[in-house]
This record gives sequence, structure tokens and C-alpha cells, in this order.
Amino acid sequence: MVQQSMPKSENSAFPPEEQPDKVYLPRTSESETLKKIRHTASHVMAMAVQKLFPKAQVTIGPWIENGFYYDFDNPEPFTESDLKAIQKEMVKIINRKLPVIREEVSREEAERRIRDINEPYKLEILEGIEEPITIYHLGNEWWDLCAGPHVENTSELNPKGIEVESVAGAYWRGDETRAQLQRIYATAWETPEQLAEYKRRKEEALRRDHRRLGKELGLFVFSDLVGPGLPLWTPKGTVLRSTLEEFLKQEQLKRGYQPVVTPHISRVDLFKTSGHWQKYHEDMFPMMGDSEDESFVLKPMNCPFHVQIYKSELRSYRDLPIRLAEFGTVYRYEQSGELGGLTRVRGFTQDDAHLFVTPEQLDSEFLNVVDLILSVNKSLRLENFKARLSFRDPASNKYIGSDEAWDKAESAIRRAVEILGMEHFEGIGEAAFYGPKLDFIVRDVLDREWQLGTVQVDYNLPERFDLEYVAEDGTRKRPVMIHRAPFGSLERLIGILIEEYAGDFPLWLAPLQVRLLPVSEAQLPFAQTVASKMRSLGIRAEADASNERLGKLIRNAEKEKIPVMAVVGAKEVESNSLSIRTRASGELGVMLVAEMLEKMQRAIGDHDDF
Repeated sequence: MVQQSMPKSENSAFPPEEQPDKVYLPRTSESETLKKIRHTASHVMAMAVQKLFPKAQVTIGPWIENGFYYDFDNPEPFTESDLKAIQKEMVKIINRKLPVIREEVSREEAERRIRDINEPYKLEILEGIEEPITIYHLGNEWWDLCAGPHVENTSELNPKGIEVESVAGAYWRGDETRAQLQRIYATAWETPEQLAEYKRRKEEALRRDHRRLGKELGLFVFSDLVGPGLPLWTPKGTVLRSTLEEFLKQEQLKRGYQPVVTPHISRVDLFKTSGHWQKYHEDMFPMMGDSEDESFVLKPMNCPFHVQIYKSELRSYRDLPIRLAEFGTVYRYEQSGELGGLTRVRGFTQDDAHLFVTPEQLDSEFLNVVDLILSVNKSLRLENFKARLSFRDPASNKYIGSDEAWDKAESAIRRAVEILGMEHFEGIGEAAFYGPKLDFIVRDVLDREWQLGTVQVDYNLPERFDLEYVAEDGTRKRPVMIHRAPFGSLERLIGILIEEYAGDFPLWLAPLQVRLLPVSEAQLPFAQTVASKMRSLGIRAEADASNERLGKLIRNAEKEKIPVMAVVGAKEVESNSLSIRTRASGELGVMLVAEMLEKMQRAIGDHDDF
């Protein structure tokens, strides 16, 4: 089982010196200065909003990875012109050089002041605050409940480094049954240059947005009738998925994995035994069936099914390790407001595998899995990453299993990264509820972090399902489970790859690898014959039969980001050759068809450019 995770802003371990070719933009969590700037700027924004819109009530206003937001309850929707007015008012407030004053008050005094200004949301916030209760004032004009930190004076904010960006809907407390608020997003930086670089990266992100490119390149669609978070894969998108699947399947076969297939639903009892129903049911789709004996659920994880395959017969120590692999589609009831293209969906396919090993095999099998993940990342050109040791938070009660089991699992992961000499950092509280993980946090071309590959050590599910093997001395012993997924999920991976490559896939991954462009209709039969020959050799090729002028054919192929174009004119037909043009290297000149086929096959097999 692998838990789908959103990009993380906490615990970033990428120092500025690792990006020498870029202007380094620290995340809020990396910089105490930015925390203070953005937290104070959020108060300035809330003060500006309430000055311009006296009926607006404030709720919460935290800093986030690259800025901050505040949620407001306002009778009318905020418009673009309103956002501009808010920014102008913020500049005025900043230029007044208001002191930022911290005040500690009793709960009773805080409640009295909130009732005086009739802010019911603040009353609810107050209920969840532990003492000491602090209030921060901007001069003597505006205040809010807050724990800080803040700058000492608004003059420490650079108005040319601040921009109010957008407004979106948000439910109070994230609860769809509560009031719908308006969330205003903004960003704040130490210098105008940092703001300019941030805006440049935002524009680049829009250019690379996988939702836009996915539509333009014809890879996937969403349908209101099917439902949100449930992508439909077009023929081109399916080729892309299948290529990734086949690549990993072949790698797994080389390493001794055995393919399995499991159902999309099961009795709810399976997940009660595993602990998912108790710990995870809020993220699962509701039960189906009209009786306790016939209650089924859509699977959110594959691991309990693989456990049942293991348990279907008595295993010997000679059988282990057993490595069961599946591209299994799972379903999780993500909130509609959290869905986003392919990177956050409700139905997704995991490259899931579960290894059943003896305790003595644990270290070597774990290292082999890490080697597989590193190999996959290299092939996908996702080599800018750090390793996170995702361990449990001892203060939390969300985990299952004994302290001894957790200690053994965490020790195994520590040993692995030490043997590999792998740079890593610890993420306390990031573990799955049943075991710790080694997560690979990839930094993409847009400087964002994504959790992709993961490998997890699990002593708990073998215990809960009473798994055994016959040891060499004839006794029954408990295997250890390793959960792993180099891709994480196909949907998220493809979304990330679309943006990483800006839709310009490397040759081996491109849904269409070659398009033959006949100069006139007379050369079309030759082009179709060559395309057919290419397909017989496993090269994804087609001949353009649109009868457009050559310039238009080339522009269309460029727009569709096809890696290789082969122009076919009368001379090429006569000499059994092709005039080759590639996106990676430009014009390559004329090649004999046989030479071109040989080079293409080699480039595709080596995951190289043509």
C-alpha cells in the first residue's frame, strides 16, 4: 500500500547552492524572515480588506509555501478590481510604519473583545487555542488572535515585494457543510527581484500546466457525467501509460517480481482486519450492499489483497522472498476542493508491489528496491531529489502496532540509507499508519517538491493477518512485508512528467514517435509503407494523409511535439530514404530508410534522443 500525498512544503532539504543556475527562492518553512514578513503581510491584507469592506469578517490567515492567504466571509464576491484596491490599501498601511504589538490576554478578555466587534469566527477559533492567548495589533487600529511570528513594524515590509494574486472559494474549517468563504491568496518577498522571479516561475508553470497540455496533446479528458477526479485516457494517453507500465514491468521481471491481478472491490472485513477501515474509512468510498455479510467497499489500497495471495498456501523459507507486483487501480474519496488535474484524483493506478521476506532478507531486499527506484528516476530524468525518512510521531495515536515493531522497521530504513550513503532528512509524523517509509521527494523544473517513489517496512500487517512461513528449523515464523511503488501513481507521475518536459516527451515515451510528411499526395503510399514497417518494429509512427502544404505539416507536427519528422519527397522515394528533422537536434539530413530504422530502434531501446 502506498499513500497518495500532496507536495510538501515542510522539512525542505534543498539548499540554495544546489541551484546555482537559478535565483534561489526560499520557501516560507526555510526562512524565519519570510515567516515574519508573510505573517505580518497577511494581517496587513486583512486590515485592508476590513477597511475597504466593513462587513467582511476574518477567519484564518496563515503563511504557506510561497506566500499567504486569508479567508473572509463577505456578503459580495471579491472582484479583480477589488484585489487591486486591496493591494493599494496594503501599500498605504505599510507606508504608515505601524508598530506590530504583541499582547497576551486572558481567555475571558479575548472573548469579551471578540464579542465587542461581533466576529463569531474568532470565537470558534478561540475555543481551540491553548494558553497563553496572544493578540497582535497593527498600531492601535486592527488586531487578530495570532501566535506569530511577526516583524516589529510594517516598515520592514517591502511593498514592491508584495502582490495580491487571486481569490478562490474555501469552506470554513474545510467542511463542506459549513459556510463557504472567500480565500484571498497573496505573496510577499524580501525584494522586488525575488517577486519578479516568483512571477516568472508562475508564468512558466502556466505554460507547462499539465491540464492545458494534456488537452492540447489529446492525452486525457474529464467528464462531468463520469465525475470529478476520474480521468478518461484517450488513445494517445493510453499509449503513454502503457509505455510506462511496460517499462516498469520489464524491470520488475528482471528482478524476480511476479505479476498478480486483484479485484477493485472486497468485503469490508478485509479492511477491518488490515486496520484501514478503522484508520482510513473517512477517505474511502461508502460501503455497498444491503447486509453485513454482503458489505463491499472500493479498495483504497492493494496490500490486503496481496496478503491474501501470500496466505493462500503454506510458504517455506525456501520460497522467500516472494515479490508480488500489480498495476492496481485504487479509489479514495478526496474532497472535491482538493482535486487537481492528474495530481490529485479519486481513482488512480499504483505500481504497487509487496515483498514478503525473512528478517534476514530485509536489508538486502530493501536495498534492491531502492536501487530499482533510483534506476526508474534516472530513466525518467527525475534525478533532483532527496530522501525523507518518514517516521511516526510518538505523541500521535494514529498508528497501529507495537513500539518494538516500529523500532525495528525504522532501524531497517536507517541502516539502508547509511549503507547507501544517501543524503536524507527525517519527517516525523509522515509515516503510514502501519509502518515507516523511505520517500523520494523529487524537485521538478519549476522548483516544486513531489513525493513519488516510496518504500515501506511493515511488521504490522503480517501480524494482523497471521502470516507465517516454515523456517529452516521447522518452526513457524512471521515474514516482514516491504511495500514499494517507484512511480507512486501513474496519474500523478504523468501529470508531473507533462510539466517537467512541457509536453515534449523523450523519444521512448512519446505517444507518437515519428510522423512521415509527404510533400505531395504522390508520395503518400511510400510514406504509409514506411510507417507500416516502423510499426512492425515497435516504432510508433504514422503518415500524415491530410494533403496540406509541407510547411503546414511541419507546423502541425511541431505543435503536437512529435519527436521525429521524416519528410518524403520525390527524391526520397527514388532513393528509398527520408529527410529527417527532430525536435531534439533539428535537421539531420537525408538517411536511408534502413539506417533510420536501425538508429531509431537503438535510441528508443537506450531511452536516448534520436
